[in-house]
Amino acid sequence: MNGSEQEQINEIRRVLAHDSAAASSSEISRVVESHQLAIGSSAIAALTQRAHTEVSGTGPLQVYLDDPAVTDVLVNDYNDAWIDRGSGLERIPLTLGGPTQLRALAVRLASACGARLDDSSPQVDGRLPDGTRLHALLHPVCESAATISLRTSRARALTLAELVETRTIPAAWHPLLAGIISARLNFLVSGATGTGKTTLLSTLLSLCDQRERIIIVEESREVRPNHPHVLSLETKRPNIEGRGELDQVALVRNTLRMRPDRVVVGECRGAEVRDMLIALNTGHEGGSGTIHANSAMDIPARLEALGALAGMSRPALAAQAASALDLVIHLRRTLDPSGFYRRFVSEIAVLHLDESGYLEAVPAFSWSGDGSPQSFPGARSILARLG
Repeated sequence: MNGSEQEQINEIRRVLAHDSAAASSSEISRVVESHQLAIGSSAIAALTQRAHTEVSGTGPLQVYLDDPAVTDVLVNDYNDAWIDRGSGLERIPLTLGGPTQLRALAVRLASACGARLDDSSPQVDGRLPDGTRLHALLHPVCESAATISLRTSRARALTLAELVETRTIPAAWHPLLAGIISARLNFLVSGATGTGKTTLLSTLLSLCDQRERIIIVEESREVRPNHPHVLSLETKRPNIEGRGELDQVALVRNTLRMRPDRVVVGECRGAEVRDMLIALNTGHEGGSGTIHANSAMDIPARLEALGALAGMSRPALAAQAASALDLVIHLRRTLDPSGFYRRFVSEIAVLHLDESGYLEAVPAFSWSGDGSPQSFPGARSILARLG
């Protein structure tokens, strides 16, 4: 942006601040025209768009969010920013002016999420109007004036064929995963952060019968299946007075009163595990969700830890989980020789009770990301359910 354009945008800021006006595109366009900051319809439209990005949008970060290859934009300081295009984090030549401008950007983004970010509430986790997920912190929680983490939202769900093409799943598993959906098995998608859990879950839910009603509960709306009947419920933080909060536990309970065909918990990471298991044990087949775990074999321990947060004993959790969940689909992320990260389904395991009554994950299928997938004793249980 040249000096003249920056002066025009600074003038727009001053006018909007003086008039206490909302920084909508229409309001910015009115200021541009009334103050003759641009002449001609095309020039007015161009300046309005630039000003909206600077005044109420993501500013200089927008160019990276518009790049379809970028999944994450991370700002550590006003002169320290990184992006991920699929080959790991890379630093970008970006300067946000200074600490004051960085803090103002973080506060503005939080406001766009309908959240408050200030000294009394120095942390925010929300979703921008375009679906981008925001996490931000203010000093002194972080060393710099503010940190900003943005994760982009995929515009559409991929198909199973596209996941085969990108080597996310082996071709042999295409009918297997489709069969898991048509047989209405209950499953969890597990993996570390950034392995593609949400992407895979959105793809699988897109295969559901179009007559089914899918209700998705999430903290921040990310699961976006290509399906005509999806109802997404998003948690709500309390207001300034500490009222109006709706957490995942409450929302999962609400789904049971909304005639769901499939109940989906976007990310199970707390006490809502109890209500999710209860929901899947009341005749609602085909339920699913995501969970963080190191491997499919670690799922029982992970569920037990979450169950403890909900006050569930180990035997109670095991009994509920074994009855409610059929299998786990686990994803991994590895760095290939070309320097790009590969995200792929590495394991599928069956959940059941062992001889001691403890929850156990039994290997069914595995894949190294190349070559042919392998099958194990647990595969018989899944194939039997698929007919």
